Order: sequence, then C-alpha cells, then structure tokens
Amino acid sequence: MCGIVGYIGPNEAAPILVDSLRRLEYRGYDSAGLVVSDNGNEFQLRRAAGKLRNLEKTLRTSPVGGNYGIGHTRWATHGRPTEENAHPHRDSTGDIVVVHNGIVENYLTLKAELEKTGCKFATETDTEVIAQLVAELSADGTPLEEALRLSVQKLQGVFALALISSRDPNKIVVARSGPPAVVGIGQDEYFVASDVPAILHHTRDMFFLSDGDIAVLTSRGVRVTDFKGRSLNPSVQHVLWDPVMTEKGGYRHFMLKEIFEQPSSVRDTLLGRVARSSGEVFLDEMEITQKEFAAIEHVRMVACGTSWHAALAAKFIIERLAGIPVEVDYGSEFRYRDPILGGETLTVLISQSGETADTLAAQREAIGKGSKTLAICNVLGSMLTREAAGTIYTHAGPEIGVASTKAFTCQLTALFLLALHLSRVKDQCATRELQRIIDELLIIPSKLEAVLANHEQYEALARSLFRAQGFLFLGRGVHYPIALEGALKLKEISYIHAEGYPAGEMKHGPNALLDEHLPVVAIATQDPNDESSRIRYEKTVANIKEVQARQARVIALATQNNHKLNDFVEDVIEIPPAPELLSPILEIVPLQLLAYHIGVLRGCDVDQPRNLAKSVTVE
Repeated sequence: MCGIVGYIGPNEAAPILVDSLRRLEYRGYDSAGLVVSDNGNEFQLRRAAGKLRNLEKTLRTSPVGGNYGIGHTRWATHGRPTEENAHPHRDSTGDIVVVHNGIVENYLTLKAELEKTGCKFATETDTEVIAQLVAELSADGTPLEEALRLSVQKLQGVFALALISSRDPNKIVVARSGPPAVVGIGQDEYFVASDVPAILHHTRDMFFLSDGDIAVLTSRGVRVTDFKGRSLNPSVQHVLWDPVMTEKGGYRHFMLKEIFEQPSSVRDTLLGRVARSSGEVFLDEMEITQKEFAAIEHVRMVACGTSWHAALAAKFIIERLAGIPVEVDYGSEFRYRDPILGGETLTVLISQSGETADTLAAQREAIGKGSKTLAICNVLGSMLTREAAGTIYTHAGPEIGVASTKAFTCQLTALFLLALHLSRVKDQCATRELQRIIDELLIIPSKLEAVLANHEQYEALARSLFRAQGFLFLGRGVHYPIALEGALKLKEISYIHAEGYPAGEMKHGPNALLDEHLPVVAIATQDPNDESSRIRYEKTVANIKEVQARQARVIALATQNNHKLNDFVEDVIEIPPAPELLSPILEIVPLQLLAYHIGVLRGCDVDQPRNLAKSVTVE
C-alpha cells in the first residue's frame, strides 16, 4: 500500500525519485519523503506530511543532490500521518536509512530489546525498528546486505524494504517478504519500486522479487540472493506497456481515461484466444492439462473488492456454460474458515495487481490442500502468477485510478473465456453453440464503444442525483454482481452510502428505506432469445413498480428498444442488446460513468479517493 522507489546510476537521483513517487500516487498515501547521497557522503533527507506537492515544495526551498537514493509515500499504520513519522527513517546514529511497505508485527518487542542496548527512538512507527536493528548488526563493519539478512530473521509480519548505509555506501539493498518489489534494469542505472508504472518511463526491463529475496543494486549491476544467502538468477521481463498509457492523454482524470479504454482493453484480452471455426479457446501460460481441466468437479473463486464481484458474475457464467458448481469466497476470509479443497477443485484467484495480500494467502492455502490454482491477473510476473499452475492475463494495460474500471471488464472477459474453455473440455456445448457465443463475444468491444458514445447522458443524469445521501442498486441473477459493483464504484468515488441488493429481496427489509429522497438504480436488461432472462426481466419490472409505489426515484438500465420501461420510468439508460451472460460487461460501464460524474460534481478526488489504496498489499 505504501510506495517505495529507489535509484542508482549516473543521473541526479532526486528528480527521478520524485517522478517515480508521483507515478505511485494512485496507491494512496498521507506523507512522502526521500533521501539521496553522492558517493557515500552525508545523507540528505527530506520529508513532508500530506501530498507529494508538499515534498516538492520542501525540495525547492532545501534542494538535495546525489546519484543514488530511496523514496517513499506512506500509508499510516503505526503512528499518525506527520512529517516526523514520514519515511525514510534512520537509526539513532543516522548511518542507516530505510523505507518500508508492510507491518512489523513484533516491533514493540524488538523496540524494547533495542532500547535496552541504548537505542533512542524518534518516531511512533514500526519501521524505525528496522533501521535500528540493521544498524546494530552492521556496527562491526558487516556489509549492509548481510546485516539486513540477519535482521529479517528477527522480523515478524510482512515487508518490502529498501535501505542505504553510509557505512557501506553506493548501494541500495532491497528485501521482500509479502508486499511487491520490482527491480528495473536500465543502461548503467538501476531502479526499484513497488509497482511497474513508477519506473516504466525509465526502463521496460524488470523483474519482481519473490518472497524471501534480497537484491543489491550498485552502479555496476544487480545481485539477487535468498534470505539464506544463496545466489539467484531472476528472469527479466520486457514489459510491453507503453509509458504513454500511464498518462491522462487529454482526459480530466485517469478514471475517465480508463473507462474509455475499455473497448480496446477487452479487445486485447480476447486477441488470439478464440477460434470461431472450432469453438476452441486458447489459454496461455497454462500448466493445467486438458485432461486435468476435464476432471474438475468444483471451481472455487477467491478475490477481493471489485475482483470479487467479477468472480460472483463468473459463478453464473461458468455454472450455466460448463455445468460445474462454483463457490465464491472473499480473499480476506478464505483461509480462516479451513475451506474443503482437493485435487478435483480448481481454485481461481483474481487480482488486478497479482500482489493482493489476502488473495496470495488464499492461493497458498489452496495449494497446500492439493488444489490446482489459476490466476486471472493484469501484471506479468507478479507473485500470484508465479505461484499459479496457470494464468489468464487480462491485458488491460496499466490502471492508475484507485477505483477499478477497465480491469473489471477485462476480468469478466477472461473469466468468460475460462467458462468457454471448461464448457468445451466438459463437452457441455455443441460446437455450433460455442461458435454463436464466440461471435457475440467478439463484438462486445464495439458495443462498449456504443455505450461510451452516450457519455453526455450520464453527466446530465448525475447533475440531478449528486446531492443524494444514499443509493440502492438492484439486480437479479448475473446482474446482481453488477448492482454490487455499481454501488461500490459510487461509494468509492463520491463517498455516498450505496448498497447493491438482489431485487427479489427488497421485501425482506430494504423497502423500509424507500422514500422520495432515495434513488434506486435497477438493472432491467433482457435477452429476448433467453426464456429465463425474460422471466427475470418481468420480475425486475415488478420490483421497479414496487419501488415507485413508495415514491423512490428509479433509474433503469435497459436494453435498447425496450420501450415498455419508458412508459413508466422517467430515467432510462439504454445499452445494446447482448446475450444475458455477456451483458454484465456492458452494464457496468454506465454505472462507472454515473459514479465518476457524481464524484466530480461533489468535488471528490476520483483518482485517489480518501482512505483507499490501489493495491492492498498488507492484511
């Protein structure tokens, strides 16, 4: 959740560190700082509470110079968000400086032990313990990486660390146990960061550290060992993301840009993965054999937040197309309930970043119980993908906005591909039927473009809704997860309380909330070629009328040319017709745009909502 950056090379470090921190702002933070050094001379440390601009102001009035250093954006855990508690942190001698993402769970015990040896602590943070511990273990001239290796044996919790030392200058030492750390390889210069976008403008050649890895960056190169000192040879990946993709590109906010990127992102996720002629689906990065897929009797899906909503929608899709029962779990709950798993269960883990702490813990629980794991992920080489038996990459490109948009639609697309693949290996659909479904899937991107063409409608609607204090979102069947996701987007972006609910459950409590002040968004699309869809639609219409009878305002999401709803619903948002199982990919886009415009009208920071981070890398 905190952001870590580091640089060593021939150029001035401070501008590179600040630029990299700016590209990590989406992770969420409440203070920032950096430290640089020139050939091992005295460290120059600057910190500031609040936004990165406060640190930049400090640097203008008190500039620094040097060709290597580390920087940090902090999400407060131990200690208030103050300049004093901002990273980097030093030991009491000032020789060791550290930045840290994670939590040291036993820091109070370690702090008490260090105080007995004469250490003086200056902050309320758990991170300062690390600097003091490394300083104590390197006091006799032990190299920085060796002192860190000894220190991590004493730490309980999760951490990604970057350290520099005046006792052992001209190097940055990095360690990972939990939160992500990526190392970039440039031309005679080297980088470290918490996420790819931070360093993408400087290099596309990089690798993620694995848990238990230590990297030593010098001006001559990078060495990697494990916590026991054994040498490792990480596989360097060439990241294909265009650095320009991480810029706003003329859009007011990253969120709006990423909403409008969804047609191309979904196309990229589909590219080369389906063969209409045979009905085949080609899944890359897959060590799970066709025979093993065919033997699957249960699917368990695990995710957090928006990815959980994608998993819940996929439950309806997989059960319908492949005939396999599916359960959906929150990553934060999965391992604490001792789930029943085995070799006949496929566990699907869904994470945009591939570094979500709860999802990674769930993956290890599943593997430990003998289940094959498959990752749905957007980041090449992330921890989730390396530990999975197979991966379906979403190819959404970098997503900077904290509230997930294009990652969600690409996850739905990837999960639909998985459902088709399972259907084929299970022989649940005839080839002709699979061809029909694939034809419909391949035109979804153009239908997304049609939805986005009506952008002005959502802004106009938002102007009449942005003062509301609460919202309800209703849906049935596969549309219920979209109601949940629509509510989540609104509460994330606008800070309005919103709740997604199954439409048929309104009588069991939520009807008590209905009055003229409560807008209700009802997903009332239908597939005229699907009898079960028609029945669900009619039931939803009945629910809409019940809501209206209690004076609540209804905003209906409907299929184009369904004029029946226009007869009694004032606000109707139309989307192109699609098979019911594909319609969620289209339905969510108007809800994203509605949330975006309401948030903007309320003066909210839609790219960096308060109290939220893009990647939740600690529990």
